[in-house]
Amino acid sequence: MTIAELAEDRVVEGIYAVKTKRKLRTKSGASYLALELVDPTGKIEARVWKDVELLDGRFGEGDAVRVLGRVEKFQNRLQLDVRSLEAADVDPSSLTPTIRRDADEIAGFLDFLVAEISHSALTATVQAVLADRDLAAYPATADDHHSYAGGLLEHTVGVATLCRETSQLHPRLRPDLLLAAALVHDVGRTIELGRGPAFTVTDEGRLLGHVHLGLRLIEERAQGLTAGQLAELLHCVAVHHDARGARTAEAAVLYHANQLDAIAATRRVD
Repeated sequence: MTIAELAEDRVVEGIYAVKTKRKLRTKSGASYLALELVDPTGKIEARVWKDVELLDGRFGEGDAVRVLGRVEKFQNRLQLDVRSLEAADVDPSSLTPTIRRDADEIAGFLDFLVAEISHSALTATVQAVLADRDLAAYPATADDHHSYAGGLLEHTVGVATLCRETSQLHPRLRPDLLLAAALVHDVGRTIELGRGPAFTVTDEGRLLGHVHLGLRLIEERAQGLTAGQLAELLHCVAVHHDARGARTAEAAVLYHANQLDAIAATRRVD
């Protein structure tokens, strides 16, 4: 049974990937395992309360497991109470949560947006930065918005589209700079995170973060930009999580477009 099909008070058996695994203790001191299980349809928290030491040795983060358990509701969210668990002979990467939309279609939008940049050096720089970065393989964030394979592609196209439309509404903005920055603003995620299903943070990612890694990649692959043009592009990317740090209108717009796309993707709709 897929995670999307799980419902409260049902006993289920399914094969999932272990995105995260933590060994914790209850207030009384008893050990338990706190898991996050995923498959292509979604994710669910799971708990192992019994036979903890035995089951703990059977699997690790990123492994595929066959799980038997009961679905319960805890703090208004579904949670799986695991009764038994064993390793499954399945490629864990096949269980990675994935984008629900057509990835090829969104990739086509990405190509269209790159082609919309009229400044030849900015176009060449964006193409060089994205050349071997598989945005469809990574999430935009590990556990917040667009947190599934292809989420980075979807978020990049979403932010870039918002920036393109905003520059058409406000001709005072420099559309090529804004669009170029939007297209590469999160490219550091492809270095910060490993592949699914766990999307484990890499050593570089833990120490440097996706913004720094993205800036380094842009500097390494810049094509034909003057020092000033490169500085403008780097500034936009550097402050896309820092509204107060924005020193140009384009950097401020990118910040807000990034926030808007994240909120639109995650905020509950009543």
